[in-house]
Amino acid sequence: MTLRVVEVTAPEGYADTLKALAEQQEADDVFVGLDGSVEERRCFVRVVCETKQVQGFTDAVQQAVGRGEDWRAVVLPVEAMVPKPEREAAERRSAFAGSTASREEIYDEVARGAEPDSSFFILVILSAIVAGIGLLDDNLAVVIGAMVIAPLLGPNLAFALATALGDRELMIRSMVSNLAGISITLMVGAATALVWTGGFTAHQLVSRTVTGYDAVALALASGAAAVLSLITGLSSALVGVMVAVALMPPAVTAGIMLGAGDWQGAIGAAVLLGVNVVCVNLAAQAVFVAKGIKPRTWWEQKASRASVITNFVMWGVLLAALVVAIWWLRLPLPGVDAPGF
Repeated sequence: MTLRVVEVTAPEGYADTLKALAEQQEADDVFVGLDGSVEERRCFVRVVCETKQVQGFTDAVQQAVGRGEDWRAVVLPVEAMVPKPEREAAERRSAFAGSTASREEIYDEVARGAEPDSSFFILVILSAIVAGIGLLDDNLAVVIGAMVIAPLLGPNLAFALATALGDRELMIRSMVSNLAGISITLMVGAATALVWTGGFTAHQLVSRTVTGYDAVALALASGAAAVLSLITGLSSALVGVMVAVALMPPAVTAGIMLGAGDWQGAIGAAVLLGVNVVCVNLAAQAVFVAKGIKPRTWWEQKASRASVITNFVMWGVLLAALVVAIWWLRLPLPGVDAPGF
């Protein structure tokens, strides 16, 4: 069981209301205090509750206090609690529904990775350089190093979350970051090929010009695992590697093949990249929906529902088209395995 501390400051008159809302959510601990001058007294409410209860409590606070009032809610992680709270098994939700971070926590975490700023572009360039060298040198350890950086993970997860929430601003921002990141990766890969003095027959490179149906399963699993790690607090390092293996290496491979003038290899890598981008987004969006990540108000939920359906249909059609493309454009080479790690 994971815990969070929710600290709420609001006008003094809301103290009893906030305490009642916390008790409705069956919080493990509630503290109410008053502070400020006589003219402008404010209440301070500290609530300790399970992670899965944070969303219900913050939504209830926002509805009770309202947008016009001067109030703030801060969510903090809990490393340990003594004595440990005990819960009856019958009161717990299913394992899949439990330990889900709040909408605001997920949004803040994901939105940072979708910012098309200088840091993002530098990470993309560095990751592409490392991946390109690893692919051309046939060095798996170096390729994994590029995977750990995983700069293309953020925009794809952000787009899936934006779809689930119906957030057009985040959707546009993540699309710009994703397109810019992939474009930069292709250019770095092409530039690397132009200065490379060796051949272009390394197994790590050539294997990513052959698109197999196993790539669909890899990307779907990677996208789902990435979102689960994000919203349940699991270690993101391994998942970052899993997602990056499905995005950065084929993107760099496509750029290298373009720079080398190998159009057949570039098409194969591009198809693999397309399959992975579509599958990662489709799986991520499915997990967000299954976990109940949605807007707070009814009208926002209605708008986001249309966005989710539209994007599910779009990704499904694209995936079907790419599966057909795999069948037509699959280019098996002697002695080269299907694309993989």
